[in-house]
Amino acid sequence: MQASRTPVQLCIKREYLIVLKSDLQELPAESVVFCISEDFGRCRILETSACKCPLQYSSLVFFCRIEAARCPDVVVAQIDPKKLRKKQTVNIAISGCQPAPEGYSPTLKWQQQQVANFSSVRQSLNKHRNHWRSQDLDSNVNMPKLEDEEGWKKFCLGERVYSEIDAESDHENLGIDYIKVGFPPLLSIVSRMNQATVTSVLEYLISWFGEKKFTPELGRWFYALLACLEKPLLPEAHSLIRQLARRCSEVRVLEENKNEEQVSALNLLICLVSRYFDQRDLADEPS
Repeated sequence: MQASRTPVQLCIKREYLIVLKSDLQELPAESVVFCISEDFGRCRILETSACKCPLQYSSLVFFCRIEAARCPDVVVAQIDPKKLRKKQTVNIAISGCQPAPEGYSPTLKWQQQQVANFSSVRQSLNKHRNHWRSQDLDSNVNMPKLEDEEGWKKFCLGERVYSEIDAESDHENLGIDYIKVGFPPLLSIVSRMNQATVTSVLEYLISWFGEKKFTPELGRWFYALLACLEKPLLPEAHSLIRQLARRCSEVRVLEENKNEEQVSALNLLICLVSRYFDQRDLADEPS
């Protein structure tokens, strides 16, 4: 004869002790005591002791449901903000790009054309990377180590830009001194850079650009490094290119003489970040 499933209710301070009659034969009363409130939602264990007798499946499910009901709906970790503040290494601004000055906003057609050209450059670079990587570098090309931030700034920008030396003082020197004017992003150079190097050099130059003016040398390297970035972007690269686009928009607004060539270069970098790398919230509205 099947045991009755009628629950036994024992009133204890407006709470009810619920145990199925069929379980009483196998579960000693002192083994597990559950206290359930009137709404049958919240519950707590009053007393537990080792139970040596096996549970029936229905009892196990019943007690599992009670255990689940004891867990809070939302758990909030206790975090000390002071500890996080000490380890903070990246500050990310959430604002978008500043709009282009009146009359300098690029057209949608121009932006689409630049994206198409940039895509062709990337495809060509990937196709011929192994060839250019195998070419010998000139004897005066000494690529800095990955962690040498100042060395990379001098390598890319030259000592003249790095030290802010007046270019007119070098006019008497004939020929090109790449140590002074910086090495251009030749294919034989950028093809040797892995993704860690590309990301690090991009970070170094963006850091420089955050405090210095925009120069043609800087623009050439930004374009080349963006062409070397592999998709999908790593989180660090994603943050860096957004930082680059925002800085370009700031410099574009602050440009006093509105040099068309320089504004066009800044527009190009913003365009590539926003439209090729899909950061559409940073894109310029077509004029």
